[in-house]
Amino acid sequence: MGFRTAQRIEAYGPRKGLEGPFYYASGRVLYYDPREGAYWDPRTDFYVPYDEITALHNNLMDLIRSG
Repeated sequence: MGFRTAQRIEAYGPRKGLEGPFYYASGRVLYYDPREGAYWDPRTDFYVPYDEITALHNNLMDLIRSG
């Protein structure tokens, strides 16, 4: 059995009003903004479209299933 860990970047800590940070295997770090109901990318300072979030979650589930 193998495992994979996501690289954590310490510059991304808790932020007031946001949930996270959430680290993805692709290296992406996102926060969830419950007021907006959307994920926010601190690198770009934009909210991430729903289809990109779905793709990230699907990739994560594929990694878990193949593990």
